[in-house]
Amino acid sequence: MPFLYTWITLVIILVVDRVTKWIVQSNLALGESLSVIPGFFHITYILNPGAAFGMLQGRTWLLIVASVIVLAALFYIQTKIKGDQKWMRFCMGLIGGGALGNLWDRIQTGKVIDFLDFKVWSYIFNIADSMILVGSVFLVILILRMKEEPHD
Repeated sequence: MPFLYTWITLVIILVVDRVTKWIVQSNLALGESLSVIPGFFHITYILNPGAAFGMLQGRTWLLIVASVIVLAALFYIQTKIKGDQKWMRFCMGLIGGGALGNLWDRIQTGKVIDFLDFKVWSYIFNIADSMILVGSVFLVILILRMKEEPHD
């Protein structure tokens, strides 16, 4: 039962990621942009051949291997976490769901579908990227808080 938080979170993130990418692909042409909040937020359909922030462009196999390693590590770590660490499991579900969402794209097309375009920032990203970032930040916070707690 302890894995339930991770699995439910992972599946929800994967489904939301896939559905949002499908909606974007179904309604926009590649490179097309739809203004949601003019000058601030657009939905812009691009295919990203690299990782976050434009790193590792064209290194699809390296990114696939890295994603598989991250997912394997997350599943292994699950066996080491105490059953009452629900928030830690939730964070791992966010990271795992995001990693799986982008891995799906890379295996299918060699590129990741990105569409969240905040005009105040030069990078376009997706739900999976967002969840990897949010899950990672919260996981670091949880780990730091655990180190600060007094031990008996």
